[in-house]
Amino acid sequence: MLEHGAAPPAGGGNPRPPVTGGLGTRLMRRKPVERLVAESGRGEGGSLRRSMGVWQLTMISIGATLGTGIFVVLGEAVPKAGPAVILSFVLAGITALFSALSYAELAGTIPVSGSSYSYAYATLGELIAWICGWCLILEYGVSVAAVAVGWGQYLNELLAGTVGFTIPEALSAPPGNGGVFNLPALLVVMLAMVFLLGGAKESARANTIMVTVKIIALLLFCGVALQGVRSGNYADFMPMGIAGVSAAGATLFFSYIGFDAASTAGEEAKNPQRDLPRAIMLSLVLVTLLYCLVAAVAVGALPWHRFAGSEAALAGILKTVTGQNVWAVLLAFGAVVAIASVVLTVLYGQTRILFAMSRDGLVPKVFSRVHPRTGAPRANTVIVSLFCGVLAAAVPLGQLADATSIGTLFAFALVNVAVIVLRRTRPDMPRAFRTPLAPLFPAIGFLLCIYMMGNLGPVTWVVFGVWMAVGLVVYFGYGMRRSRLTTAEK
Repeated sequence: MLEHGAAPPAGGGNPRPPVTGGLGTRLMRRKPVERLVAESGRGEGGSLRRSMGVWQLTMISIGATLGTGIFVVLGEAVPKAGPAVILSFVLAGITALFSALSYAELAGTIPVSGSSYSYAYATLGELIAWICGWCLILEYGVSVAAVAVGWGQYLNELLAGTVGFTIPEALSAPPGNGGVFNLPALLVVMLAMVFLLGGAKESARANTIMVTVKIIALLLFCGVALQGVRSGNYADFMPMGIAGVSAAGATLFFSYIGFDAASTAGEEAKNPQRDLPRAIMLSLVLVTLLYCLVAAVAVGALPWHRFAGSEAALAGILKTVTGQNVWAVLLAFGAVVAIASVVLTVLYGQTRILFAMSRDGLVPKVFSRVHPRTGAPRANTVIVSLFCGVLAAAVPLGQLADATSIGTLFAFALVNVAVIVLRRTRPDMPRAFRTPLAPLFPAIGFLLCIYMMGNLGPVTWVVFGVWMAVGLVVYFGYGMRRSRLTTAEK
């Protein structure tokens, strides 16, 4: 529920001084909400600029969410659930919804760039905040690379249907899948970098245009493919049972990664307390409705067992229904724009999370250095873009891309816990949005995240465990000693 006239959270009491003590105390120390908000926008040498309203914030969330999930992952999920993949989208959407409610409350209460990392720092302590931030680096950084890898495939389909020329497989496919160096993946990341270097306002404008194009492309698919829908394709609705629906839901959760991207723009929003909760909820509702619509039309137009091995299922359906290539070309254009939009917005989120972690001293200061003219963290953007671009172009991602989902689910689980903790420790703090039926809904959100994590494969858990181990080494070797809470104690 929105509370009209809610005051900014900066007025909720005096920040507590850093607490000295043993190792356990240092690991559990929290950064006061008031201090987080007071430092909002500040970087090394400059400040971020508040230039985005609720519309731009909503488009950022949709831009980061609506892309590879529906264009590619649908082909992997349908063989697991059959026509009941529609329910799998609903299951994944409900899981995301409970976490979105918690995100909306915390985004309106602690409107800063660090997203769930900052929320955990204020409620669960520095070590948990670091783990959450490390998960977000996995979520955003690796997903940028994973999404960019598929861009070359759709670009080739578009080129083949328009100019009859394609980029050779050695330069357009990921290593391990017939490629040597994925040049399009690098190019799309570099293109996103150019937009981001121009500033948040310019990036948001470009993203809004791209989001509009991909929504039109998906609605066009539904309108054309509807001609081929046959009721018999829904007959064996749940061939794999509930287990199949759950397994497909865990796979499809990748499609919802990114709805929290608006929370990374907390320090560049004009009215974050009001607009961030609205943007998060509105984007999730719109994306879920569009996903379910596309899935319902897709499994109605093509028997579910024919989805196996299809990485461009939607384009194939249009070819089958119409017998013409023009619709598939139009959809390929929409996919090219969609993936570019995801790369742009997710890369934006990654840079802002590192900006917040750098300001707290947990990663090097270069990531919080702001250019005075554009108000953008330029060095941060260049470093992250080069890393993600090279990762996408030269490294076989394999199971590493699947680890994106488990890292996201873990971060979402922590956000639900953070809402419960902050309600208990700071019950009188002004909240622009309140999660209904707390602590019940945040508890349900936490349990759903854990349930979805349990449906992921053992290899994904191994990758996640290795990533966490590396993160702890970095924290104890660098972050803990250089934390601004540590330096303030000396």
